Amino acid sequence: MLREWLSRSHSGAQEIGGLAVLYGIYELVRGAGGEDVNAAIRHAADIVDLERSLGIYGEPGVQHALEAIPYVPAVVGLLYVLLHFVGTAVVLVWIYRRHSRLYPVVRTTFVAATALALVGYVVYPAAPPRLAGLGFSDTVTSSTGLDLSSNVLGPLYNPVAAVPSLHFGYALIVGVVLATLARRRAFRVAGAIYPGAMLLIIVATGNHFLTDAALGGLVAAVGWLVARRLVDSPKTRSAMIGGRRAQQPERVRLAVRSSASGIRSRQTPRPCRTDAGGSFDRAHAPRSPPTGLPSSDRCRSSAGQSTRFSD
Repeated sequence: MLREWLSRSHSGAQEIGGLAVLYGIYELVRGAGGEDVNAAIRHAADIVDLERSLGIYGEPGVQHALEAIPYVPAVVGLLYVLLHFVGTAVVLVWIYRRHSRLYPVVRTTFVAATALALVGYVVYPAAPPRLAGLGFSDTVTSSTGLDLSSNVLGPLYNPVAAVPSLHFGYALIVGVVLATLARRRAFRVAGAIYPGAMLLIIVATGNHFLTDAALGGLVAAVGWLVARRLVDSPKTRSAMIGGRRAQQPERVRLAVRSSASGIRSRQTPRPCRTDAGGSFDRAHAPRSPPTGLPSSDRCRSSAGQSTRFSD
């Protein structure tokens, strides 16, 4: 039943209601795990150690460089809040209205990626850089005045759910959708650069490490594979709905096949041969033979000799 529901586009009210129910389940499961802040801080330190061993730990430099540019911290702080929710919602509505055949796969990709990320939050709680005591600043709060831990925004953000980064995972899904489905070149280019822009935003605001983003991309990719397995493709659904031939009796199919074979055999040119034994292609025979002649005398050679069809 779930697979059947996921494989179709529903009315706007049903889609919103279904996503609201799934989000409620997400909040319940996320809250059931509690907030082990100490474990989250330890895991964040482990991520830093891993990135240092790989030589990719550069998040502090990125944040400090952008903070030195006037107005940039406020811009990236607002984009961090808006793009993840508003941008994703706008693209989902666009796909629902313009590419309804593909909407079930895209919607289910988001659902599957979120479910996989939820498992990561429960199994491996990790603090974002801004809360890990590593010298990162909270760019969103300090530059925009929006407190992510407030009563309004707090329910939308889990302080120990930094791994994997759904900000980047969602951005990757949105970017691929725009780059492959948009007709205008400007939107395709925007889709191509959107995941990279989101990566810069989440690092510059002190909300995620590069490792978080990499795992978010992995979650998005696995979510797409899961969606492909759960959702019947449009071609499969068309075959299931319009597959009348598969339901025809065997004798009807044989009759249709026999009739088609007879038509092809009548359309196949038959060679002619002359009285002298030579043969030539029927295509060289006159296109409008004289009426009243038997079929065996309707082929004429270029020399005017009467011919007949070969037996």
